[in-house]
Amino acid sequence: MNGGRQESPAVFRSSGRDGFADAIESDPRHVEARKCPRTVAVRFAEDECTVLTSEGVVRARPGDAILTGPSGEHWRVSRAHFGGKYQPIAPVEAGDEGDYRALPYRVLALRMSEPFEVVLSDGVSRLHGQSGDWLIDYGDGSLGIVAPMIFADTYEILT
Repeated sequence: MNGGRQESPAVFRSSGRDGFADAIESDPRHVEARKCPRTVAVRFAEDECTVLTSEGVVRARPGDAILTGPSGEHWRVSRAHFGGKYQPIAPVEAGDEGDYRALPYRVLALRMSEPFEVVLSDGVSRLHGQSGDWLIDYGDGSLGIVAPMIFADTYEILT
């Protein structure tokens, strides 16, 4: 018993540095997965703004990509990481709004059995995950949360 106190969820922090997080890479429950080449709609933030995602409110800076997936879900990808993860679909040119295809990059994924939180590399934006959600380590210093149904449609487990 915890005397009526609610346990604080585990908190994972994006480092903003290349490489996988030790806490995820060393967890024996993690799996390697690859992003599937899905089409997403992309627009680029002109000014600082916020993006309402299923997991929380995320700050976007000018030039950051704001993506909309096939199920209507929204998320932000920093301008610095966007080009290595998505390519435009003709006639769209790189940097223009429109349809982009996800590149098949490798991630580490950990299926969580308890609620958890992720602090993004801006140090302010905080995502909230539920039991059953996937904690994703993109290998570039950024972390994310993906719901089970979206994970099944978006990622291929390699190991």
